[in-house]
Parts: sequence; C-alpha cells; structure tokens
Amino acid sequence: MTDKTENIIELKNISKVYSDNGFKAVDDFNLEVKRGEFVTFLGPSGCGKTTTLRMIAGFELPTSGQILLNGEDISKLPANKRPINTVFQRYALFPHMNVYENIAFGLKLKKLPKDEIKKKVKKVLSIVDLEGFEDRKISTLSGGQQQRIAIARALVNEPEILMLDEPLGALDLKMRKEMQLELKSMHDKLGITFIYVTHDQEEALTMSDKIVVLSEGKIQQTGTPEDIYNEPKNAFVADFIGESNIFKGIMTGPLKVRFCGGEFTGMDDVPEGTLVDVVVRPEDVIITSPEDGTIVGEVTSVIFKGMHYELAVESGKYEMIIRTTKCFSVGDTIGMKLDPDGIHVMIAEDHTTSFVASINSDYTLDFNGKVIHCDLTRVIPKSAMKGDTLIDGNGETVDTSKLKVTVSIQPDDIIMSDDTDAGLVTGKIINLIYKGDHYSYVVRTEYGHDLIVDDEYLWNMGDMVSLIMPEDKMKFQIKK
Repeated sequence: MTDKTENIIELKNISKVYSDNGFKAVDDFNLEVKRGEFVTFLGPSGCGKTTTLRMIAGFELPTSGQILLNGEDISKLPANKRPINTVFQRYALFPHMNVYENIAFGLKLKKLPKDEIKKKVKKVLSIVDLEGFEDRKISTLSGGQQQRIAIARALVNEPEILMLDEPLGALDLKMRKEMQLELKSMHDKLGITFIYVTHDQEEALTMSDKIVVLSEGKIQQTGTPEDIYNEPKNAFVADFIGESNIFKGIMTGPLKVRFCGGEFTGMDDVPEGTLVDVVVRPEDVIITSPEDGTIVGEVTSVIFKGMHYELAVESGKYEMIIRTTKCFSVGDTIGMKLDPDGIHVMIAEDHTTSFVASINSDYTLDFNGKVIHCDLTRVIPKSAMKGDTLIDGNGETVDTSKLKVTVSIQPDDIIMSDDTDAGLVTGKIINLIYKGDHYSYVVRTEYGHDLIVDDEYLWNMGDMVSLIMPEDKMKFQIKK
C-alpha cells in the first residue's frame, strides 16, 4: 500500500513572472502533494495551471519559491534529471515508429538490455489494456488508443510522478468519459502520484483525490471533490464548479439569511448584519405550490436534459435555475423553498475599487492624465477655500504638492461602456459570474489591475470596455 501521509511534492511560495512582458502567470503558489495522490489543477484558460505543471516537471523554472521532491529542492534541476514523466494533450507520438518502438524509445536511450526493454513494454501494454498492439502503426490507432500509448510510454520509465496536461482534450465526449474511469482505475492499480491539469469540472470531480482550483495565477481553494462542490470558498469556485445560483444576501439572525426576496434558515453561523454571497445548487431547490413556497416565481424557460428538466424561474428581479424530474410549462407559477443544507453562505468579499490620485494646481485630482473633481475642503480637515486658495485652520496655504488622495468606488456604481474614451480607465473582461439579478465582471485594466464591476447587462468574455466612475459615487480621503 502507498503511504499517503508522506509529501512527495511541496511547492513553497512559487511565482512565475515572464520578463518580456512582466506578466505574472503564477502568484505565491503553495501546495503539498501526498505520495500516491491523484491531484488535479482545475481552472479556466490562462489561470496558471499548465505553467505550474511545467515548473514541477522542469520545463520551466520558477521566478521565486521552492519546489521540493521528497524534501529535496529540485527548483533548478533539469527535467531529464527528475523522476517525473508528462503526458501532453498532443500525445507527441512518433508517427514513423510502431507502438513498441514508441514505448521503448526512452528505454533505448538509457541503453537497457533488449530483454529488459521487451519485458517492460509488455508490462505497460497490459496496464493500458493494449496487449498485442506492439506492431501496430500509430496512424491506425484511435484517439483513445493513442492516448493510452502516450501514457504507456510515460509509465515504462517507472516515474514517481505522472503528469497529465489535458490528455483527454482531443477525445470525443463518450471516449473522454470512458478514459476518465480508466485513468482513475490505472491510478488505483499503480499507486503512483498523478498530477492532472484540466479545465473540465466533471473530469476533476470524477477522478481526483484533491482538487486545486486556480484563477489568475492564484489558488482559490484546495480540497476534496466533495469539499469543493459542497463548500466553495468564494463565488468564483461556486460558479466554476458545477451549476450554481449565486445571490447577494444578508444575515438577519442566528442561522437566518435573507436573499432572493425571502428569508431562509441555513446551517452557517454567521453574525447578524453580515453581507454574504449565497450559493444554491439547482438540484437543491424544492418546488412547492405557490402558497407553500418561501418565495414565488414564474417559469420562463424549460429545457429537457435527458435525466431532468432545467427550469429558469423569475421571482421579482431575481432568476433561479432549478433541476427537477417533473415537467412544467412556461408561464406556470410555482413556490420554491430550501432545506437548510441546501444553502451555502460565504462572507461577501470586499470588491471596492481604490486608486491613488495626485492633486493638480487647481485642486482637481489627476489620475493618469484624467481629471477628477473633488471638494478638498471635505477631505483635508479644518481646510477652507479663500478665493482661489486652499487654506488650513491657521490661515496658511495648504501645500498640496506632497499630498495624495485615495479614491474609492463600489462595483455597482461603476458603469461599463463600449466607448473607449468615455471612462476613467479601459480594460478587458476576463471573467464573469451571474448573481441572480446582475453579472459580476472581472475587468483587467490597461494598467494591469483587476477590478470588479457589477452590471445588469450581459457582456462577453474578452470585450474591451471603458469604466465610467461617476464622481458623485466616489469617496475620497487623504492617503496616509
């Protein structure tokens, strides 16, 4: 039996910054991988999962931090000196070699005896269930068979760790599901450590002992599939893992939370008055008669999905997605309620946008060449305007040349526009989450900062937008 209490890999404060453009692909990444675990890095494109995999494998070096293998620092060790093999999405098989030659390639480079090579190739072909395929040409194999040969070529070197970078991405849906189960079975049989990269949530939930959810180069949550699904740490994880209804809410008493126009009893003991994000999975919504529901809504959409129907229900300004085995019609009025264990409460993150502006000679503020009007007499204590001059409590002119002002604004007070000249900054939408009555966007600005913006309208991922920040919604204070 494999000892899963012992760490085989430890990543300590790993960061990766590309010097050509200053882009930080991985930011302060910390992780322990137990010997024999099946660990999956899960996240959208560009989140840093493949970069992290390549640093563990030795194909890229971290900018800072340590990678420990069995307690030894291997951060600078070349890839060919690490007991790690990698299977890529493009299997990189040699088309001019047959199956046997492909698998035996690495062993021949090591100059192992022919009999030993033959024995090892036969063993791994048995593991991947392709006995008798030694003489087959690569071009005659299906996608799933090629994938298994790529795994066999990696396994024949008897690595301590097998890395798999989206290896099922090129397969069709049916083959992908079959290979998920085969990979899990293979892992259980071999007992070696698997580190797997995917953007497919179902793959991660199906196969993993531990899931590491990534976004923008940072770990959002690490845990078992059950933990990640049932107890998401933030709205990003809740939205990315499976289908979720996410609403803004407020705690109204012990285990009481108000959201979506109704008050519900939950299981999370959060202080009264705390602003929260509430996650409700579609399968946890209980449909009742209108008079028995905590909230009432009208069915606006019905989609048949084979095992269940998916309903969209409008309740006031909110929308609830529900999975049910019962068929309803568009226009039906239904009640909805929730059991306490069907409600997951997360303390709402503070997404206030803050930036620092300098003071112009005319007492307006300057932010990267854009002018912001501000009444400094409300910001600088005991100050007043005397003619065109700002004076302090002693009647002296205030020296504003050394002062800076911190400007802040809430996400729902920022207005998005497609007119790139209209706003204070421009940026690209890199993520969005629907929260029942509005969308929460992550906009990466031209200055490299990520801002949260709430908007009731649907924009597309990748859209370039201008962010209008009304001055009457801004708050100002002197930077300390």
